[in-house]
Amino acid sequence: MRAYRLITEDDTSDFCHRVTEALNKGWELHGSPAYAYDESSGKMRCAQAVIKEAEGEYSRDVKLGAL
Repeated sequence: MRAYRLITEDDTSDFCHRVTEALNKGWELHGSPAYAYDESSGKMRCAQAVIKEAEGEYSRDVKLGAL
């Protein structure tokens, strides 16, 4: 199965830590990061897509963050 996640977070070091954690769990970057202003919170937000080859078959019950 090929899995996809979009990691999002406010523009803080927490975002970098979440992406780094995913990379260390075998996820790979997919495309460029995105950066945008969130009017509702008044903060900048970051996003990074990641992909991973994993065992098993896909279903909507798969907990992507646990792969």
